[in-house]
Amino acid sequence: MLLGGTISTPPASIRLRSTLNPQNAVTQSSSQATFPAATQRKPPSYSISDEDLESRGFLLRRTAEGLNLDQLNSVFVAVGFPRRDTAKIEVALQHTDALLWVEYEKTRRPVAFARATGDGVFNAIIWDVVVDPSFQSCGLGKAVMERLIEDLQVKGICNIALYSEPRVLGFYRPLGFVSDPDGIKGMVFIRKQRNKK
Repeated sequence: MLLGGTISTPPASIRLRSTLNPQNAVTQSSSQATFPAATQRKPPSYSISDEDLESRGFLLRRTAEGLNLDQLNSVFVAVGFPRRDTAKIEVALQHTDALLWVEYEKTRRPVAFARATGDGVFNAIIWDVVVDPSFQSCGLGKAVMERLIEDLQVKGICNIALYSEPRVLGFYRPLGFVSDPDGIKGMVFIRKQRNKK
């Protein structure tokens, strides 16, 4: 799996096996491809409906508008990520292709978050999947991931990867992610520290 945060050791790699198979595409012209009716996307079926989330006081957001970066940073820190410069978070969000976060209506604070970057056509990488520890085990992580994956697949992106710590790989497998598909390994460049004299 490939997911977000600071990477201190190379992560295990995981990719989503997409339900949209580009090899099943029927070519209409050199610039267009459509999927046969049998592979057209069905309306999403989520483990927790948008209505159920809202009835529990959770509001789904798909843009960074209204997202307090200091509060998001606090969630990052609460799950073990290092504190980040909010100006850099803002730049990262400007270069994000898809994001989803959950605001808890009572406090107006972000309690779950995930984002994806990519080429907008073939590939995407999911980053920074976090759920405030006070709100874990109530389905928010799964709700965020299901919707983010759906948003990417609707765009036709069929190669979705993420970075993850080994201790949470089991969370992603039921969502369709597999480690080392077809023997493919992820690699991460780690900058070597120069010896100071």
